[in-house]
Amino acid sequence: METVVLKKYSNIERVQTVEEVRRKIKKWKKAGFTIGLVPTMGFLHEGHESLIKRAAEENDKVVVSVFVNPTQFGKNEDLGSYPRDINRDEILCKKAGANLIFNPEPSEMYYKDASTVVNVNGLTEGLCGAKRPVHFGGVCLVVSKLFNIVTPDRAYFGEKDAQQLAVIKKMVEDLNFDIEIVGCPIVREFDGLAKSSRNTYLSLKERKAASILNKSLVLAKKALNSGERNADKIRDIITEKLSLEPLVRIDYIEIVDSLSLKPVQSIHSSILVAIAVYIGITRLIDNFTFKA
Repeated sequence: METVVLKKYSNIERVQTVEEVRRKIKKWKKAGFTIGLVPTMGFLHEGHESLIKRAAEENDKVVVSVFVNPTQFGKNEDLGSYPRDINRDEILCKKAGANLIFNPEPSEMYYKDASTVVNVNGLTEGLCGAKRPVHFGGVCLVVSKLFNIVTPDRAYFGEKDAQQLAVIKKMVEDLNFDIEIVGCPIVREFDGLAKSSRNTYLSLKERKAASILNKSLVLAKKALNSGERNADKIRDIITEKLSLEPLVRIDYIEIVDSLSLKPVQSIHSSILVAIAVYIGITRLIDNFTFKA
């Protein structure tokens, strides 16, 4: 009978200062441990749990940052109402195999006289970047700070935020961060809706309507698998399906090259099919990749 060896984890710790994180990281590195980082904004769900579990499988120690980053929210976005529950998050982190939670205050991450910005041009101009002009600058700034604080061997990001993943990979390449960026598959609800902390904003009626996002993408993928290579026709398939749900307001439907994120008309390589819609006041995104 095969023997199964279970990996043991130390008790999880929660810290709030950069100094505490660095002190812990120095001890781990001195002991020769590899370190995985999972950056989050908290209110964790099964999608985050899958990232933490993957990090725990591939590293000796795992740090989860829980920080609602103010610099990535625009003026009229949901910074104030974004869901927060650090005690709930800690339970999930411990269950998934994390060793350390970094839960700083904004004042710990951003000095009053700070004047440094981090921007990735090109990849941030379309998709969500076109609708949220400050978003990716804020993401790049906070992630670069987390990389410098934690100095991980690997960092884990969900493929649901496909544009973010592409931007982070490019930033790491351009700035010579010695970090492996690991993209992890989308985790979905029973009806196909991509897991998101913002799903909690939805009323019961809105939540039922939200299942149409994945249904529209399934139809698009079916058409691609059947040989359709006209991007406009794929877009029309998604639009037609989403239009059946009166609660849905389309923000964008885009078919872009997987690497450059530039729109394509004819599909002959790897593409990203990405959508963003509003259901009520809640903005939801979803996507899939396809290789022709």
